[in-house]
Amino acid sequence: MATSVASVESTASLSTDLFYDILRRLDGPTLATAACTCAAFCSISREERLWENVCSSMWPSTSREDVKSLIASIGGFRKFYADCFPLIVNKEVSEYHWNKYLEYPEEWTEAEYYGDMDEFETISPSDFVSIVDIRYKDKAICSKVLWGIPNANGFNGWFYNCPFRIDILTTYAARDDDGEGEVTLSVSDGLPPIFSMEKERKDGKLWKELRDGLRLSWIVVNKKMKQAANLASWSPLGGQRHWPTDKDFVIRFGSVLPAKDILPCQVVECILSMKFRVVHTEEEGVQTTLKLTELSMQLEDMEGAHVNGRNSLLILKEALSCHRSKNYSEVLESCHLYSKVQSELKEEKMRSESRLDRLCILSGIAAFITFCYCIL
Repeated sequence: MATSVASVESTASLSTDLFYDILRRLDGPTLATAACTCAAFCSISREERLWENVCSSMWPSTSREDVKSLIASIGGFRKFYADCFPLIVNKEVSEYHWNKYLEYPEEWTEAEYYGDMDEFETISPSDFVSIVDIRYKDKAICSKVLWGIPNANGFNGWFYNCPFRIDILTTYAARDDDGEGEVTLSVSDGLPPIFSMEKERKDGKLWKELRDGLRLSWIVVNKKMKQAANLASWSPLGGQRHWPTDKDFVIRFGSVLPAKDILPCQVVECILSMKFRVVHTEEEGVQTTLKLTELSMQLEDMEGAHVNGRNSLLILKEALSCHRSKNYSEVLESCHLYSKVQSELKEEKMRSESRLDRLCILSGIAAFITFCYCIL
């Protein structure tokens, strides 16, 4: 009888070890699906070590000891993955069409312009942590972690009233203890060789490979609220080739964030920009090499105006609790809808200004004719 019980216990232990070995080889979505298949998988999938492996595989920055401590303090790796794997989707964009757009009043009180002061006092730039990872063709090429928001010291400092912007590379370059070096891409990483910039301008092969191969994750964590969200769109939403110089390529990622009761436009665009510069081509006798020169975040309202630091903190706080989706097509649809509504708003504004210009011209002509008639 004792032998039989020992055999059963040994079999159960073996099954658990075998199941664990199977589950630890899965990626996040597959692990989450497997957890729903049976009680054994459901129980084992609660193991934090499994989700730590999933997170470190997807976001190499989470392998750092300080980031591990941060994730543990906000609920663990399983919660972190559940918060950051789905991307932000704003389905309310269509409600803010140009003809329903709330105009900025001509005169605002300080409290109205800067938002709810009582609410703002609960937010500090030091509460936010940026966890940034860049991949090219599934290979991690850059991982950065930024604690707090640079140059945001002092409640009445310039940060709160000036356009909000975070530049990861500039911040790291200013640190004496940063030894990570430059971020580069070359033919050995999968880039197509280019023999001259003139040829690249014609065929655009390098630009296409960059746009199709780059992936960005920009996770923002609020330590005080114990919340996290991924503000990136994972794959590029657009960009510009050969701008501002012939050798520069700007790739744009981002998301649409709610700004209800914060700004009149009710929604804003979080723009994440990545700029690469060609430093070597094949005609120089070395392999084609690109250098990452910019990695930044900024917020813009529906009219394209930059949001100041004070309102940006309020928007980021709200963004960490907004709707998310694992359906990437919904994410793209939300971003494209925002661009469409924004374009319609700009077109209507141009038409209104054109009508006003014509009215002013006609008024001037009428005044001139009246003046001449009176003289005669």
